[in-house]
Amino acid sequence: MKPILTCLLTAVILSPFATAETADPKPLVRKVLAAVGGEDKLLKIFRFREIFHFGDKPEPPEGKTRSTRESIYSQPDQWWLGKKERGDEPAKDDVRAWSLDLLVDQKSTFEIIPDLSDEGRPCSGLRVSGSVTPAMDLYFDKETSLLHRIDWRGDFYRFSDWKEHDGLKYASRTVIFKKKDGKPWFFHEITELERLAQLPEGLAKP
Repeated sequence: MKPILTCLLTAVILSPFATAETADPKPLVRKVLAAVGGEDKLLKIFRFREIFHFGDKPEPPEGKTRSTRESIYSQPDQWWLGKKERGDEPAKDDVRAWSLDLLVDQKSTFEIIPDLSDEGRPCSGLRVSGSVTPAMDLYFDKETSLLHRIDWRGDFYRFSDWKEHDGLKYASRTVIFKKKDGKPWFFHEITELERLAQLPEGLAKP
């Protein structure tokens, strides 16, 4: 009986991880896309205004003010500040994750990863590779199916303050933390968002 009991205990202990590794990720992808308004509502070309600051506090240091900027973004990887395209910039992959563009990229490969509880929120985990290097882990609130957190490279990102524009739900606030100590180092807010039908005059994809 001992060998049978050992096998049963091993199956119980390992089954959550085996399930995560073998589960079909497509239902989760469909669910999170539907939660923001559907794939046809995802941003392709858009203008956004931001305020942000670096530091470990929600408010900038005394005597400092938040930085502001206006950008134009065209999926998948064109980002203009004024007339200057940002070139090889890892933050473009952050935007692709935040906007869920990574979930509709034909190069993306998906894998279900173990659930995560973050700030008391149970989250479903999804690893994306192929279209982003290194692979990126996205966590979606189980109650709302909205993006709650991203783990990527040496950081993790938390998203909040959801708003709606032209049928699309989007997180307007992001805080970035260092994985090694869990301390925040960047606070960001989108103050305006505008979907565009085409690139403004004077901007062109290389």
